Amino acid sequence: MIHKTINKPVIRTRTMVRKNNIPKDNDVVRFCALGGLEEIGRNMMFFEYGDEIVAIDAGLQFPEETTPGIDFIIPNISYLEAKKKNVRALIVTHGHLDHIGAIPYIMEKIGNPPIYTTLLNKEMIKRRQEDFPNAPKLEFEIVKRGETRQISENFKVEFFGTAHTIPDSIGVILDTPVGKMVHPGDFRVDYDAEGNPQDMDVWEKIGKQKIHSFLLESTGADKEGRSLSERIVEVEIEKIFKKSEGRIIVATFSSLLERLAEIIKIAEKYNRKIFISGYSMKTNIQIVQNLGYMKIKEGTIIPLDEINKYKDDRVVLLCTGAQGEANASLMRIINGEHKQVQIKKGDTVILSSSVVPGNERSVQVLLDDIARQGGIIYHSKMVDIHSSGHAPQEDLKIVMKMVKPKFYIPVHGYYFMRWRNAQLAQEFLKLKPEETPIVDNGQILELSKNSAQISEEMAPSYYVMVDGLGVGDVGEVVLRDRRALSQEGMVVIIATLDRHTGQFLKNPDIISRGFIYLKENKELVEDLRKRIRNLIGRIPRHQQIDADYIKTMMRDQIGQFLYMKTKRRPMILPVVIEV
Repeated sequence: MIHKTINKPVIRTRTMVRKNNIPKDNDVVRFCALGGLEEIGRNMMFFEYGDEIVAIDAGLQFPEETTPGIDFIIPNISYLEAKKKNVRALIVTHGHLDHIGAIPYIMEKIGNPPIYTTLLNKEMIKRRQEDFPNAPKLEFEIVKRGETRQISENFKVEFFGTAHTIPDSIGVILDTPVGKMVHPGDFRVDYDAEGNPQDMDVWEKIGKQKIHSFLLESTGADKEGRSLSERIVEVEIEKIFKKSEGRIIVATFSSLLERLAEIIKIAEKYNRKIFISGYSMKTNIQIVQNLGYMKIKEGTIIPLDEINKYKDDRVVLLCTGAQGEANASLMRIINGEHKQVQIKKGDTVILSSSVVPGNERSVQVLLDDIARQGGIIYHSKMVDIHSSGHAPQEDLKIVMKMVKPKFYIPVHGYYFMRWRNAQLAQEFLKLKPEETPIVDNGQILELSKNSAQISEEMAPSYYVMVDGLGVGDVGEVVLRDRRALSQEGMVVIIATLDRHTGQFLKNPDIISRGFIYLKENKELVEDLRKRIRNLIGRIPRHQQIDADYIKTMMRDQIGQFLYMKTKRRPMILPVVIEV
């Protein structure tokens, strides 16, 4: 299991002298999210007072249907880049990629401020940084639960522990000139097997501090009920282990370290060996093991290339790919592309994760393929083998009631999720709509002692896309072309013309990709060639050839012609060759 340490409150100060600034009635702290408030992922926010800025998290977002071909999306830090001398710190709440994934791309641009985070988060950030050898060396300030740090002249932070799916997760109480702001990051309420909430003393202590604003995640705000106890998940997984006679293959997120620790513990109980497939999973387990967060008996983890030396009833394979990702280990196993493992009849396959929105189809294909090959499947809709790390409604209500903030700011999630979160606060805490502001990415919320007003000023928050080695070089025009190609296909027209007479030297060449199959549409192709020849033929012979004009004319008129014939609008790519 994951071993946690409880630390007594400690106050440590960076080398600075705090002035006795007495907040004035017109003091304003500005809050803004650069991502995470209109999507799942890309989480990054900051607080600003005068010439001091404290940022929280810097995550990535995985591509959507509207961003074809993109590797991932990162926050737009233009606002911070222009004020990088003012950025005093980046606080990281936990080590998931939607909270740390953008760090290698942004740190130099925002002045490479010190990163305040816990030891495990530091190691996970450092490991990712190794893939970016030209990125600047990061400066870390390691913090512990219960510790307080003076970040800058006007910002002091108290760190507290939170329950999530990864150890060393922390929340922050940001002490500002207008009041205390609380943000726990991603969290849930932990329950024991009898359903009793755990570690409520942390929230009780926060509630005694007269909190100004409470920024609470909305990912689970539209889900009724409370978090499933991780103890129940462990019991259900152990039941599967107990009755499985063949190999057990467990697929989950590589960062679901609390769950992985318990699975390894169960495997040891049933005298099974652990084999790990997936670089990220192997690396993450190694990190927590080195730090002492995960206790594993010697000889439990065996190199993957020795898996076939053990009897099936002694094998547990941990792998990535529960979302049906094309290059993940589980998909390669199913497709027969894995060097050491293939699915065989009698294998027990446990998908210990929920389906991320947008992955429903790929997960269904995954389930179908496992079943066709004789695998015995268990997933979270069949049995309680997954508990989300995001608080549903009853969890939110518990902490709302204990914290009792003056203002409640829903963060993290689509607008509906944040709207539902605000509704909960209005219903449960009797807050007014103006006391539960719903802000979007880039909107600046001005927080004074007694008000929370959305400013007319906006920070840039449009997508910055990472595609291969390019960062931000894929814009809306490129995406529009990619969407058009994926939906309508393209037609390439090659016109070879005499430079002097403008006459065709050969019949126009036509290439179709994703539009029509040329061999089966000969009549349309001939009509198309005839239309192209007529277009060029209308140009006066004494007029010098203008290739750009001919291309524009072909794009417009051939595009209209094809739409009339097919009701589709392929991308038209004319090529004019002058000989």
